[in-house]
Amino acid sequence: MNTRRQSVTGWLLLLPAAVLLAAFTHYPALATFWHSFFTTPRANRTARFVGLENYELLLEDPVFWTALTNNAWYALGTILPSMALAIVMALWVNRQMVGRGWVRLAYFTPTVLPMIAVANIWLFFYTPDYGLLDQVRSLWGGAPHNWLGSNETALGAVVAVAVWKEAGFFMIFYLAALQQQSPELREAAALEGCNRWQFFWRVTFPLLMPTTLFVLVNAVINAFRLIDHIFILTRGGPDNASSLLLFYIYEVGFKFWDVSYAAALTVVLLLVLAVVALFQFGVLERRTHYQ
Repeated sequence: MNTRRQSVTGWLLLLPAAVLLAAFTHYPALATFWHSFFTTPRANRTARFVGLENYELLLEDPVFWTALTNNAWYALGTILPSMALAIVMALWVNRQMVGRGWVRLAYFTPTVLPMIAVANIWLFFYTPDYGLLDQVRSLWGGAPHNWLGSNETALGAVVAVAVWKEAGFFMIFYLAALQQQSPELREAAALEGCNRWQFFWRVTFPLLMPTTLFVLVNAVINAFRLIDHIFILTRGGPDNASSLLLFYIYEVGFKFWDVSYAAALTVVLLLVLAVVALFQFGVLERRTHYQ
């Protein structure tokens, strides 16, 4: 009887979270999948079932493939650099140094700034001729460059903003993990004659793998949910050179009001994230050492 009562109590405690999860996550995902098989309803025309037609249009849509390719490059350009920079910053501020608290604050400050504010700050940096980058380039005789208006540099400029903002956030998790490691490990490694690089690669980094997996999951999610500073900096231009998948979904759904096609695009985005999640938890977690 006590076991049954405990079971009922546990399920009742889980019920509010389960209801919210079903209402705001599971139901919208299933509804999006269902609506992707219909046409977009209009004022004088109800939605009609078209099967896989939206997905066939998607395969023939050059803007979709451009946005997907851009998103792949954006993910490669933000995930690894931001994580590597976060580890370096965490190792640096974990040492005994003068003004360590101020350095930590400086590294973490970009994280607490709203993305809209960050985008506007970097919009000033990227302004042709008058921006900070062109002012620095002019000291060495460099010509002004339209960083956000050039096909070659627009996506890279967006990547730089994301890395600058996310690295400090990931640093906090790595710093917390480093502070949990026993100082006796360094002493034992020193007795064995390990240098700093050997100690990091063979001791510190393997012990950081649980944190790395957690940070990687967040970095992947961030790489596919970007829309706000794209909207401020480039609006996907020029010629869709910086358009990412979620931004394209936003344009299709809210600018062109083709919600059914936007639903099909969303399903593809969810499938991409599902494949990445299977790789993360099916392959990487098996190689992760938990203390």
